[in-house]
Amino acid sequence: MGDGRIPHSVGFERRRYLFCLFTVSVFVFVFSWFFFLQSAGSPHFIEHGFLPDKKLFSVVDNFKSTPRDLSKEHHESPPTIATIQDEVKEQPSACEPNKTTLKVFMYDLPSEFHFGLLGWKGTDSVWPDISNGVPDYPGGLNLQHSTEYWLTLDLLSSRFSNRRGPCNAVRVDNSSKADIIFVPFFSSLSYNRYSKVNPKEKVSLNRALQDKLVAYLRVQHEWKRSGGRDHVILAHHPNSMLDARMKLWPCMFILSDFGRYPPNVANIDKDIIAPYKHVIRNYDNDSSTFDSRPILLYFQGAIYRKDGGYIRQELYYILKDEKDVHFSFGSIRGGGINQATKGMHSSKFCLNIAGDTPSSNRLFDAIASHCVPVIISDEIELPYEDVLDYSEFCIFVRTSDALKEGFLIKLVRSITKEEWMKMWERLKEIEHHFEYQYPSQGDDAVQMIWKAVSRKVPSIRLKLNRSNRFRRSMVQMP
Repeated sequence: MGDGRIPHSVGFERRRYLFCLFTVSVFVFVFSWFFFLQSAGSPHFIEHGFLPDKKLFSVVDNFKSTPRDLSKEHHESPPTIATIQDEVKEQPSACEPNKTTLKVFMYDLPSEFHFGLLGWKGTDSVWPDISNGVPDYPGGLNLQHSTEYWLTLDLLSSRFSNRRGPCNAVRVDNSSKADIIFVPFFSSLSYNRYSKVNPKEKVSLNRALQDKLVAYLRVQHEWKRSGGRDHVILAHHPNSMLDARMKLWPCMFILSDFGRYPPNVANIDKDIIAPYKHVIRNYDNDSSTFDSRPILLYFQGAIYRKDGGYIRQELYYILKDEKDVHFSFGSIRGGGINQATKGMHSSKFCLNIAGDTPSSNRLFDAIASHCVPVIISDEIELPYEDVLDYSEFCIFVRTSDALKEGFLIKLVRSITKEEWMKMWERLKEIEHHFEYQYPSQGDDAVQMIWKAVSRKVPSIRLKLNRSNRFRRSMVQMP
């Protein structure tokens, strides 16, 4: 030791210390550079995959901040990159009003036109504070025509600072900045619950509200400016707005079909067809197969109908004795919804036959059941058919062909297992387009309807611009 050399053990400890220091320094440098690039948001690095998506960091942060369930820690594996990426796919993006496709001005109609019909009693506000709870909509068959309720909720929530998920439509305060003017009248509910005349009244509440609505709209600046062409009115029940529809014909109606409208009042060029809200339960985790569904063809509902619905009774006599076919009368009473749910979930094909009007809720019950719809309704119009090819998951049969002895059953039996499975898979892919829910989710019924409305906006603008050609010269006329 007298020669001043460092013992071997001391040298080893120093080298190990320097190595550790170097490793830590490199790690800190790389980590700092990595987050610098992330915060800079370099398009080049992101585009070529050198950095993970920003959403991944938000999900990782969520894992850090969410309280852990200690009772499960020893039974569940820690989240992997794959599970985090799956979470990213499900994580709704924030609503960005400036990037929305549709700007909507909504009239502050008195609550008697909307949530007041649900029993909500406003105090100092026209609208309920839906951040603290949403007034319930009545169940049963009322729900199938509840489109107005879901769209209004979506607009009310569109400006929430903490809103997550899609917002194809956002509410604006300045009507001159809006693409459309939304009229929040729960007309289907008004018809369903208030169309009968009380003994002490001359007209029903439903009729009175329609009259008040027409009077209200005609004095509004927005209606006078456009003649109502950019106004959106919901009348999903075929009998809703029955007294006012002829007076409001320039507007855009959102309907279930055109069965009770003359073509000059409602037509596919200016109006929107919206889906019914299905009343049977969804078929979650559907792992059924062609062979595991024992019923070939299913129908349960009202058989004796008027107008175009006469075909139901004709088909009943043609099909009632066919093997593997269920064709019977049914209603929602006495457990009817549960019976229909079980029946549709057990069937390969479900009949959707015209009733009093061309459409019915049965089509959307079939979609929710992944039961391939067989549509027999020559005048039917379908929701968002300009972007959705129904022939990929539905069978269409002309009424004249369906009434031929043996035609329908032969057609259905000719469809192979492979063809059915392809349609069944497609039903599972598109069923979310027909789901009404709050909060709304990506491309569900609410968002699909807003997109359908937005596709009509250029046509509305064309009509308004053409009508303005001679406005100045008309003003100058003596």
